[in-house]
Amino acid sequence: MLSKTIFDQDCKACPRLADFLTQVKQDHPLYHARPVAPFGDKEARLLVVGLAPGMHGANATGRPFTGDFAGLLLYETLFEFGYANKPTSTSLNDGLVLTNCRISNAVKCLPPQNKPTTDEINCCNHFLATELKTLPKKSVILALGLIAHQSVLKAYQLKLSAAAFGHNRVHNLPDGNFLIDSYHSSRYNVQTKRLTSVMFKEVFQNIELILK
Repeated sequence: MLSKTIFDQDCKACPRLADFLTQVKQDHPLYHARPVAPFGDKEARLLVVGLAPGMHGANATGRPFTGDFAGLLLYETLFEFGYANKPTSTSLNDGLVLTNCRISNAVKCLPPQNKPTTDEINCCNHFLATELKTLPKKSVILALGLIAHQSVLKAYQLKLSAAAFGHNRVHNLPDGNFLIDSYHSSRYNVQTKRLTSVMFKEVFQNIELILK
């Protein structure tokens, strides 16, 4: 069980998000519709950080990037590089296991229109900051998208100007860990080819070199 300093299933610190989840639960009674916990290996040296749960994905299933388009490329690639025992993630009961990898989000609750406010991102940041402190030495944090990238910098109490976001760009962090950026594996990015399978694999090839 995760410490409440890393994840709080009952958190309602952001009124807009709490009210929205209440409405979503009424509209979709079978959905998880609560904060979504990090998933994976507790001793992982690779932490993947996304933006927030998707309406019909993590918000429905209760697991990051599970049950929606954004998880297709992510889990397929995790499987190819040996971090997952299966190439797909469909539900909490699908038998998926991650090895040396954990997946978390900058914001733990589903935001309306997938757009958390700056205040909501900042309010949730202490959970990520605490989680980052549990990583083993010389770990890699993979930020999927600009907001995840900025949230990691905030969690390290760094200025946003300390490291500019760039796909497959590697940044050294003060504690000896590494931050590597990727475009988010969203439907839009994948279908417009802003992020291709080859591009995503190149990011993981870089991660492999760092984690050796």
